Amino acid sequence: MKRLFAVLALLGAVTVATPAWAEDKPTAAPVATAATAATEVSAAAGAEAAAPAAAPAAVANKGDNAWVMTSAALVILMSIPGLALFYGGLVRSKNMLSVLMQVFVTFSLISVLWVVYGYSLAFTEGGGFFGVFDKLFLKGITVDSVAATFSKGVVISELAYVIFQGAFAAITCGLIVGAFAERAKFAAILVFMVLWFSLSYVPMAHMVWYWAGPDAYVDAAAGEAATKTAGFLFQKGALDFAGGTVVHINAAIAGLIGAIVIGKRIGYGRESMAPHSLTFTMIGASLLWFGWFGFNAGSALEASGGAALAMVNTWVATACAAMSWMLAEWMLKGKPSMLGAASGAVAGLVAITPAAGFVGVMGAMCIGLLAGVICLWGVNGLKRMLGADDSLDVFGVHGVGGILGAILTGVFADPSLGGTGVYDYVANKVGDYDMTAQLISQLWGVGTVIVWSGVVSLVAYKLVDMVIGLRVPEEEEREGLDITAHGETAYHY
Repeated sequence: MKRLFAVLALLGAVTVATPAWAEDKPTAAPVATAATAATEVSAAAGAEAAAPAAAPAAVANKGDNAWVMTSAALVILMSIPGLALFYGGLVRSKNMLSVLMQVFVTFSLISVLWVVYGYSLAFTEGGGFFGVFDKLFLKGITVDSVAATFSKGVVISELAYVIFQGAFAAITCGLIVGAFAERAKFAAILVFMVLWFSLSYVPMAHMVWYWAGPDAYVDAAAGEAATKTAGFLFQKGALDFAGGTVVHINAAIAGLIGAIVIGKRIGYGRESMAPHSLTFTMIGASLLWFGWFGFNAGSALEASGGAALAMVNTWVATACAAMSWMLAEWMLKGKPSMLGAASGAVAGLVAITPAAGFVGVMGAMCIGLLAGVICLWGVNGLKRMLGADDSLDVFGVHGVGGILGAILTGVFADPSLGGTGVYDYVANKVGDYDMTAQLISQLWGVGTVIVWSGVVSLVAYKLVDMVIGLRVPEEEEREGLDITAHGETAYHY
């Protein structure tokens, strides 16, 4: 325990030092700030008549609010029970509860950290990589606080935006545990999550998603000034509708590094490590698909046609990926498998995530079909090439699928291919589309998250290993983590 407290103390020192990395600028509301505070009118006699009329406070649209809050609940469903059951069914029965516990407690831990400081650092105006601490513990956010959407003059409740984005943060960290399932210490996982969330997820969310909002783009000069306050990758023009870089590639790189640093499971490649319950895996995959409508369509931040497009794309791309994975596996192995269909569906969900609101339906179908086949290669051929024991194929699905989707977003967002293009908020219309320039922007996003998450993850794993130790002893791994780590078993026969 002393070593655990030492790591937490070190984290506190690192976190307190974070503001030094960002310029100390006035805070801004999440994603975009709508001007909501009316000018205070003097109570002195005659001052009211002389003062200009105050602009009316922006009021959140109830329909948009309801959609974002519902979407937040759907994203929570993706984590618990969706992801937990999907992962739990894939491990051996002696480790079922350990995986459920890791996902459940990681979700709880990150939810708390999001409220304490994560939201503030991700969605306030600071530097290109971090915000500032002005909204610690959601300070200053009230029932009347609003956050802008992607339409001028349209806002939602900031509290709704807080929980929506917090659910994203929580599931991202939960994705990582699948890469080193069945062999990592529970305490080590939790300490790693605190470090990685603080130094990888939060800055990536700020880099990609923080901007001053559409209402700041009143003219070219104002737009240029507003863009300079945005996150680093937003300034580069990288498109990520719902988290291809921030969520999937980010988590996949952390998982791959963890699988390499922690090492292979005992008996890997020699003993059977088949999933103990594909029934649970299928149920988990289905809950993920259902919840993903909130993940992707909710990222429109409005109950709009754009949200409907993201929903249709999420539906059809996932179906295409499930079919393409299953058919490719059928051709290669002679039989279609339930695991293949479920894995293909998740691959499609991952790949369409960055593109969901930017591409047309045909583009979504192409992305889904490609994701099924390429991610099948990712969990077979690429996995053998890397030589890492990525237990539940986090990198093969989320890494490969996320990279594929992020790059193809730059292709299929082109209006000539049915995409929406990129909206010009100064001209108030869709701008001219340059596919080459957009692909370069997408590669900036992919490259940045690979390097950033890779470095942060490696340092965090090494630090935790030195202080706590990452891996359980061999005898505990052989017996199973359910009993040795938690004193429980999933099944009593």
